[in-house]
Amino acid sequence: MVTRPETGSGAVFPARPVPRPRARLFLFHHAGGSHLAFRDWARYFPPDWEICLTDAPGRGMLADETPVEDTETLVRTFLDELLLRLDRPFAFFGHSMGALVAHELTLALAAARLPVPVWLGLSGRGCPRAVAERPTALHRLSSGQLRAELARMGGTPQHVLDDPELWGLLEPVIRADFGLVENWRPAVDRDLDVPVPFTVFGAARDPWASPAELAGWAEYGERFRGCRVFEGGHFYFASRGGEIPSLVEQEVRAALAGAPARPRS
Repeated sequence: MVTRPETGSGAVFPARPVPRPRARLFLFHHAGGSHLAFRDWARYFPPDWEICLTDAPGRGMLADETPVEDTETLVRTFLDELLLRLDRPFAFFGHSMGALVAHELTLALAAARLPVPVWLGLSGRGCPRAVAERPTALHRLSSGQLRAELARMGGTPQHVLDDPELWGLLEPVIRADFGLVENWRPAVDRDLDVPVPFTVFGAARDPWASPAELAGWAEYGERFRGCRVFEGGHFYFASRGGEIPSLVEQEVRAALAGAPARPRS
């Protein structure tokens, strides 16, 4: 059972509260998604870990809020609530848009001299160079074209795409999220290297993050722990049960056993 917070806006909340947890793992969802993408993951992790789910504005407890259309604002939304939960070792895992958010949050924490994750997991998103070299504009498609593209990608129930009322609720969120992701560009003079141990995950047949684009993350930090590529498409993890959570646990445990991650000087 997912437990919502008594404090905060509802952007970050535990799947199950854990008193004095040994570690926290924050999970960041894809464009158009919500915490539901990871709602079953908590059962795969140790009982003394607190698994924290997230919802960007426009969904969950924030359903009445306008979806955010720029990365900086979304990162600030999550950062404001994360500050309440950085008293234990923690890690980030994000898929697609969530990978962008998790990466940017890690950089923001390091820049502010705040605690940083012991480990960062980046899933279903190519490295910054690859993203910049292959621009897309899904958020500008017609309604019919956008529904067709979502059906091709998977991850969105077909009945949602076919139901005019449900689609009417989802479409503004999808467009805002896709616009946020597609309008992000790395500043020429900005250091995007990851200051903590990090691992990349993806799929062999993902049209939005090819194995080569995933492997490009090796250029973005000396603590790159490798790229794990699975059979499947963009939502490769959805049908794999506890396989991906198990690998994430292994990576976090390895990081916890090492030296604490700290901001770079």
